[in-house]
Amino acid sequence: MISVLVVEDEQITAEANRVYVERVPGFEVAGVARSGGEALRFLRARPVDLVLLDLYLPDMHGLEVCRAARAGGLLCDVIAVTSARDLAMVRSAVSLGVSQYLLKPFTYATLAEKLARYARFREEAGLIVGQGDVDRVLGNLRGSSEPPKGLARDTLDTVAAELSGRPEGLTAQAVADATGVSRVTARRYLEHLVELGVAVRVPRYGGVGRPELLYRIPMES
Repeated sequence: MISVLVVEDEQITAEANRVYVERVPGFEVAGVARSGGEALRFLRARPVDLVLLDLYLPDMHGLEVCRAARAGGLLCDVIAVTSARDLAMVRSAVSLGVSQYLLKPFTYATLAEKLARYARFREEAGLIVGQGDVDRVLGNLRGSSEPPKGLARDTLDTVAAELSGRPEGLTAQAVADATGVSRVTARRYLEHLVELGVAVRVPRYGGVGRPELLYRIPMES
């Protein structure tokens, strides 16, 4: 399991991020810190693989947390979370070893895709032989978070939000009716969420013939 420290000062957001992370297969939340100082104390006592780090904390900036962690020999990876759309901020984050950058507000689907990329990065990092392998592994980590050609980010987020509100699951037709797209289009988005590990398919048996497929986002156990 990949261990994650969630660092977020707002209680409701911190809890939502914790639940989001624990829904993604292969990830577990080691702890939640509400300030930069608390995060550093946690990391010194219990190193983790990944930090989901809000940049605007009550006691220090998230980049200061990164700087202090690096200075202390704490080599965990970092996904920075912020509403700031400042290129200078992004450059500073990259220079301090931040591996990915997640803009607020974000959906579960967006975070799950980032975590899936990170998991692939870790899995393939030990398979490097030549330059092509290096490029491929870094591409997994820092490649575009945009969905495949023909799928729109806004629609993908809308579909994911529909599923999030229906723990019992929805059919492709129900998603199509709710979002205003065709059934075929809805199914494409749903299948992409399945590929990302965000959603699962669940057969629903009822009448005669083939079972109907429901798509749902697994809830925390």
